[in-house]
Amino acid sequence: MDNRELRIDQVRRAFAVAGAPPLVALDGVSLHCPSGSFTALIGPSGCGKSTLLRLIAGLEQPDAGSLRIGNASPLALQRQGKLGIAFQDAALLPWRSVLENVRLPLDVSGSASAADLQRIRKLVELVGLAGFEQALPSQLSGGMRQRVAIARALVTQPEVLLLDEPFGALDQILRRSMNLELQRIWLERPTTTVLVTHGIDEALFLSDRVAVMQSQPGRITEVIDVPFARPRHIGLFNTPEFRQLEAQVAALLYRSEAA
Repeated sequence: MDNRELRIDQVRRAFAVAGAPPLVALDGVSLHCPSGSFTALIGPSGCGKSTLLRLIAGLEQPDAGSLRIGNASPLALQRQGKLGIAFQDAALLPWRSVLENVRLPLDVSGSASAADLQRIRKLVELVGLAGFEQALPSQLSGGMRQRVAIARALVTQPEVLLLDEPFGALDQILRRSMNLELQRIWLERPTTTVLVTHGIDEALFLSDRVAVMQSQPGRITEVIDVPFARPRHIGLFNTPEFRQLEAQVAALLYRSEAA
């Protein structure tokens, strides 16, 4: 099995609730993400998207079923620094510069070396922040801070990149711009990627496939292949083909919410 292939098989995750039966966040979730693919998870709030991402990241363990990345568990890859994660909140350390924030995972693991500095500078350039290496987070816009977070997620050269609504706090104009930027970054350094998003247009623009989820309990109801060739340009959003696929995903989401 390729070491970047993600397989999720019949995963269940429940949480204890005081004075009530356990809350089943996920039940019977299965998904295959081929090596080097880009998969989007979309569904209503509370359907377990972020819980599933935390399981893939090894931050939580399933109550039943299995998750494997290649031949390893997510927890094993996390300990090796082979999982990169970026959340909606960039969570940059305010006293550290752009370079120092990107370097943080290497500092934490104790693996940072002088030889890493050139690679970190190239990552900062890759995310479009050349010239801002010494800037502090307070001197950056929201979109720039998210670029730093993405660079930080890539600094360990991860086998899998996990993105939990990284642009959810941005306005629509900036979000579209960041979609283009993320596509550019991913095309230069393709890795197996899973994106959690509430945006149907964002999911379709960025991914190879969209996994539609429903809640109570959370599960994947359908996986839709995205047929558009890469690189994708901003004009794609207004094409009839894109609008038709967007309407198809929306219908599945509304149906799941009504279920």
